[in-house]
Amino acid sequence: MKVRRLGNSGLKVSVVGLGCNNFGMRIDAARTQVVVDAAIDAGITLFDTADIYGGTQSEVFLGQALGRRRHDVVLATKFGMRVGGDPRKQGGSRKWIMQAVEDSLTRLGTDYIDLYQHHQPDPDTPVDETLRALDDLVTQGKVRYLGNSNYSGWQIADADWTAAGGARFVSAQNQYSLLERDVEREVLPACEHFGVGFLPFFPLGSGLLSGKYRRGEAPPEGTRLAAWGARGEAAMSDANFDKVEALTKWAEARGHTILELAFAWLLGHPVVSSVIAGATSAEQIAANAATAAWALTPDEVDEVGKLIA
Repeated sequence: MKVRRLGNSGLKVSVVGLGCNNFGMRIDAARTQVVVDAAIDAGITLFDTADIYGGTQSEVFLGQALGRRRHDVVLATKFGMRVGGDPRKQGGSRKWIMQAVEDSLTRLGTDYIDLYQHHQPDPDTPVDETLRALDDLVTQGKVRYLGNSNYSGWQIADADWTAAGGARFVSAQNQYSLLERDVEREVLPACEHFGVGFLPFFPLGSGLLSGKYRRGEAPPEGTRLAAWGARGEAAMSDANFDKVEALTKWAEARGHTILELAFAWLLGHPVVSSVIAGATSAEQIAANAATAAWALTPDEVDEVGKLIA
């Protein structure tokens, strides 16, 4: 497994990361253990969760599964979205951050978090307050590095300027895939300019780039798009399948699958530090980890981008 530096930080992460949103929601503690073991065996070092995943159980299951190996991985979690439906448990205020970090540390069974990420911008709290509180956590040793998620390009720039000598965001996590490229307008350029490592989530376009969906066929039972109902049907549009089929043909002509292409294309962008993907089985972990072996040239990255522009 290859590793990359996370932005301008001192962290190095595996180019394929594990998104832990399935823990406590789609899989129980025992299956979480299987997935975490398989990920570590595959060389994956970045484990990304959040306080809201699995109704807070994702952090619990992940901490238990890591056990003594916790110090061998980069443990990333998030705060800011509403926890348990309680309006007092959300946002980027100093009061909530100081409570949220203690709650996450307890659930994860650790005394520090490698990457603590603001899950979404808080329009009710000045970013200066958020950053000052987070800087204090870094000074206290409870957090090593800071990241943001779902920030726009201007918000990334504003936060970097506001940090003013304190701890700054070293990573940004937003949706990005061959089917969802909005971040190319402002977010990626902002990350490149400010030395922020980008962490795409939903790299498989909610599963459409996994190769398991077919035009004109109902989504397989148990899949995300099947569970989404009308939303899943909308995702399985002819326009999306036109792109999927073109990408599949391009990948297969080079001896690869569309899943491998989905990862390789994202990693063909130097600003991308790691591609975060969820998994519910050891087999999915193996398939995701194997994608790290295919490296696209800059010309191939451009060619694929133009193919579905």
